[in-house]
Amino acid sequence: MNSEFQQALARHIAAQWNARRVRIEQLVPLSGGAIQENWRLVLEVDGGPHHGTVLCVLRCDSATAGVASSHSRAQEFALLATAFNAGVRVPEPLLLCTDPQVLGRPFFLMKCVPGTAAAHVIVKDMRYAPDRAELAHALGRELATIHSIVPPVPALNFLPLPEGNPALLKVQQHRAYLDTLPNAYPALEWGLRWLERHAPRNLQLALCHGDYRTGNYMVDEHGLSGILDWEFAQWGNPLQDLGWFCARCWRFGQHELEAGGIGLREHFYAGYEEVSPTPIDRAEVAYWEVMAHVTWAVIALQQAQRHCSGQERSLLLALTGHVVPELEWQILNMTEHG
Repeated sequence: MNSEFQQALARHIAAQWNARRVRIEQLVPLSGGAIQENWRLVLEVDGGPHHGTVLCVLRCDSATAGVASSHSRAQEFALLATAFNAGVRVPEPLLLCTDPQVLGRPFFLMKCVPGTAAAHVIVKDMRYAPDRAELAHALGRELATIHSIVPPVPALNFLPLPEGNPALLKVQQHRAYLDTLPNAYPALEWGLRWLERHAPRNLQLALCHGDYRTGNYMVDEHGLSGILDWEFAQWGNPLQDLGWFCARCWRFGQHELEAGGIGLREHFYAGYEEVSPTPIDRAEVAYWEVMAHVTWAVIALQQAQRHCSGQERSLLLALTGHVVPELEWQILNMTEHG
């Protein structure tokens, strides 16, 4: 981000915060993937409600992104604000800008939270959140708080309400994508048929994070510091988030720790049930774990197809496709007695 953009950004923040002046002391790029850019900012704010030193993160669309994200930055900001107001431990949203004259693309600012979100570090390095029972418990509590947000919510009217059974809608979407591919994936078709036949009748709707897993929350040496990455949030069956978090494919090698590779499933469940008025249906969570593996396999095929089609040449995308056989094995293993 060149000096001209920095000056425009500082002027815009000052105007929005009723400050006499804002000076950008530090601007450091953070990891953000191919779709979003994240920048860590240290601001010196002179006057206004944010007077003093402010550590924040600027999140915007990548200047070179060729793939549309699930939600726009304005929509993601609305999700973040809704969760924050509901008491979810998320970075505090500070400012949204949709004026293309400032940076050339929409962006928002949120407070910087301490720690790391790197899954491969979190599951192995006990310096981060050393009390893993409490970490699993805290993650359960936060998820139940997210699920306390139910429709209708005017600020989230951009989220479509599922027309019918959310589980069957996911099956239809995945099957439709597989039908476009030149190769057959019989294990995934088996999984989809199993999901279709065993779809839960529970049609309860709540705000689902959509990607609640290790790697999408921050921890420091004290414990959980923030829930991140809301771009796949949706109205859906809340148990899908529990199944996604506990799925074997998101344990990052720590397979004996069924709660996200960081703790015991029952500690995670206990935290959830401490907040949620509805007890967890364990059998239904198992269903959503199967769905998680099928969903991740379909996403992996989509990622690999982006590379193989020439749309976006990337070794990472190509390698992602190689996780599919392991996911197929897990799907068959989980459904063999079904």
